[in-house]
Amino acid sequence: MTDSASPSADIPSSDEPRGSSRLGRLRAWLSAQMQWVVISVGVLIFLVIYFWEGIFVTIGSGHEGVMYRRFSGGTVVDNLMGEGIHFVPPWDRVFVYDVRTQEVEHSMPALTQDGLTVTVNVSIRYKPEKQLLGLLHKLVGPDYRKVVVVPDVEGSVRRIIGSIPVDSIYQKASGLDQLVLDDAQNNAERSYIKLEAVILRSIELPQDLKAQIEEKLVDKERALAYEYKLQIAKAEAERKRIDSSGVAAANNILTPSLTASVLQWEGIQATRELAKSENAKIVVIGSKSDGLPIILGK
Repeated sequence: MTDSASPSADIPSSDEPRGSSRLGRLRAWLSAQMQWVVISVGVLIFLVIYFWEGIFVTIGSGHEGVMYRRFSGGTVVDNLMGEGIHFVPPWDRVFVYDVRTQEVEHSMPALTQDGLTVTVNVSIRYKPEKQLLGLLHKLVGPDYRKVVVVPDVEGSVRRIIGSIPVDSIYQKASGLDQLVLDDAQNNAERSYIKLEAVILRSIELPQDLKAQIEEKLVDKERALAYEYKLQIAKAEAERKRIDSSGVAAANNILTPSLTASVLQWEGIQATRELAKSENAKIVVIGSKSDGLPIILGK
């Protein structure tokens, strides 16, 4: 006996297109899962916003980045991240370094050769070696200024100051900068840092010692001035001795030739010359002893 019941609703009729049936089922599934889709997208957006600074790293001008890969080798020492924006997986990390010239000022006590304490104020200009930035990060770390730069320069300053007597510091101050730089640079290069300049801005002595040195310098200047005066006096005395020796020698030569006749003749000649002058007024009285004229006035 044939069943005359109507066909099941789940079985599409031969007249309905098969593609439309699949599209309908997809729409029905999406409608049922829409709530979970919205939640998943919302969670994804939240995670992107929350980890934005970690997965999108911006490296500014004059800076370089060192990548640390948590699951693939750790610190990358041979490939830096240049300026710009970079995508970084959230499980990795980027350390950004300033590779421009930087400056730090530092004050420190130091002992001189004779055991006296002075205060040295120094300015240090430095920058990391760009090509070795990965090694610097791996072996020294971001605090390399406190770990390497300042201690190396401080040690060099103490070594140089310790080789100079306190009373010679001011005299040698102009050349100390280069001495400290040369000494400190050797250590800095081994730590992947370049020292560009070390400037000793001031060297402060204890007040009582400073007063003593200044007084000593004043006494030295006075002694030099006195020595100079002695040299001038000796030179003047020598000049006078030479002049007197010349006069004496001249007199010794002339005296034998100065006879009474010669002197009388010279006197007559002088009288004649004076008499020729229109403005001359001469009173001449003959001498009884030798007959020479005597000039009383004019």
